[in-house]
Amino acid sequence: MILLTRTQRAQLLANGRQRGIDHIPVVKFFNPFGEDVWLATELDEDGDVMFGLADIGCPELGSWSFSDLESIRLPFGMGIERDLLFTGDFPISVWAEAAGAAGSIREAERSLYSRARDDAGSTLKPADTETRQA
Repeated sequence: MILLTRTQRAQLLANGRQRGIDHIPVVKFFNPFGEDVWLATELDEDGDVMFGLADIGCPELGSWSFSDLESIRLPFGMGIERDLLFTGDFPISVWAEAAGAAGSIREAERSLYSRARDDAGSTLKPADTETRQA
């Protein structure tokens, strides 16, 4: 599997040139056999050092080597994979706070998107709810 598309690489590099901004994650990597997850927001000009939220037992903001991530070999000849459906949607600070509270990026993802669905589905105002119940 290609871990980074050209578009994702370009966005990560652009974000890497804009330090100090609360970027939305561009890509999510995961271990298909475990709980390890990486949300990348930036890529250094060297094309290797990524920044974002990593959860390899405990979620924390920091940097890691993309080439090290690519070189990980798992059972059955598999490696780390890219979540093809991941969209990010929230700034990395929101992800970090939610992952810290939930204990993992995977639990944070469930919580954040569940909350977003609930918020989108609640179009009635409290007053409207009372009127309809009466």
